[in-house]
Amino acid sequence: MSSQDLDLAAAANTRLDGRRLRSERTRQLIIEAYLALLLEHRRMPTTAEIAGRAGYSVRSIFERFSDLDALSLAAADYAIALGQAEAVARATEGDRATRIRSHVRTRAQACEKWLPLWRILTAKPVQEQITDLRLRVLAVRRANVERVELMYQPELARLDPPAREALVLAVVTLTSFESWGALREDFGVAWDSALDVWVSAIDRMLPGSP
Repeated sequence: MSSQDLDLAAAANTRLDGRRLRSERTRQLIIEAYLALLLEHRRMPTTAEIAGRAGYSVRSIFERFSDLDALSLAAADYAIALGQAEAVARATEGDRATRIRSHVRTRAQACEKWLPLWRILTAKPVQEQITDLRLRVLAVRRANVERVELMYQPELARLDPPAREALVLAVVTLTSFESWGALREDFGVAWDSALDVWVSAIDRMLPGSP
């Protein structure tokens, strides 16, 4: 192959890579538009709304996603990955009070931000329509279990396996999206007061409670 042929091939590859990058960027902007609309309006957005927010045509959406269900699944994957990165365990070596407060604050921030999406992911009609969403929900719940086990390892180590498992599930349920929604929306509890409710409850549930 001549040097001219090599140059032409390199140029073609560069153009192809550029198109792929633009297509991937478009896909990302569509996902971000979907999530922004969902968090603002607390319902699943329409394709026309998503296209308008992203600045693309409806056709551009369906060039990258087979249907709205596929877009919903991609948005769920993106949001879950982002949420897990934001909810990384902190102060795992701190004293009891520090660990409880750190866990509660991190968990509350995630619930406050992602509760609208969680409600859609866990809605029965949506799960029946998009069966793979159930696997995502279970993965999030397992991650919450692992985080509780990490944050309260010193206290949990004092319990036998059945009691330890029961306590972990109780703490996970206490700090669930559903619990946070009840506190904040159903009962109208302020942010700081809602944190205190969780902190007090966890402190009383753990072994060695005052």
